[in-house]
Amino acid sequence: MTERTQDPRELLRLPVGGRTDLAGYDTRSTPGVLGGKSATVAATARAGKRLAGLQERLWAAGTAGDRRRVLLVLQGMDTSGKGGTVKHVIGWLNPSGCRIRAFGAPTEEERQHDFLWRVRRSLPRPGEIGIFDRSHYEDVLIARVRRLAPAAEIDSRYWRINDFERSLTDDGVTLVKCFLHISPDEQRRRLLRRLDRPDKHWKFSPGDIDDRARWPAYQKAYEIALERCSAPAAPWYLIPADRKWYRDWAVAHLLLAHLEALDPRYPEADFDLAESRARLLGRR
Repeated sequence: MTERTQDPRELLRLPVGGRTDLAGYDTRSTPGVLGGKSATVAATARAGKRLAGLQERLWAAGTAGDRRRVLLVLQGMDTSGKGGTVKHVIGWLNPSGCRIRAFGAPTEEERQHDFLWRVRRSLPRPGEIGIFDRSHYEDVLIARVRRLAPAAEIDSRYWRINDFERSLTDDGVTLVKCFLHISPDEQRRRLLRRLDRPDKHWKFSPGDIDDRARWPAYQKAYEIALERCSAPAAPWYLIPADRKWYRDWAVAHLLLAHLEALDPRYPEADFDLAESRARLLGRR
């Protein structure tokens, strides 16, 4: 039986205020699990069932005025598994209580506003679990690597992100920020598989090859974002992502640990139980 050996929030959290050297993290490591692939997949399924129960309690509490909600932020290079995580982890949850948003290039309307405008419009409501496939961090990652904005503007975005995330946590949002750490060799294998499968061609773009040439610049951009935008209430978690089955286990158990800490409760009935039962039984 493969279960987590310690709190994944401690195991996978990057140091707050410390330097991040991504080269020092093994993308194929499996911290926190005791067995191999099959046992870990089974453990993820068990975690998924527990996640579903906690999500229902969170959603129910939200209907009674509990403002708490969860926001899962997934960031990583192309093919790191953001979409796969949504499918294999979030797939355990009731879609009625989820708000999933995949952030691509900003639309013309979105360009007319502050870079956080479209993010605020996509936030989870009380009782919901929000999932961002990419996020506001694109504006300090792609924008930095491709020089889509002046350097001074990009530098200002880090503290604006910190202020934004602080306001979220103050308002009852539990942030779970996951960086899916993949190696360039594993990315090449996954891109080649997309070319080999006609049903995956839609997921491939020649621009993915261009971005591979910028790999060192992207790694540096991630290191800066992970260092500058990490706080005790909104830390980053580094997920080794070369092994998809471990990635799913890690994200599932991170979400589970946060929901268990929230410990949402079903609201008490605000009606007369005995009277309702009597009416249904035709006694009144």
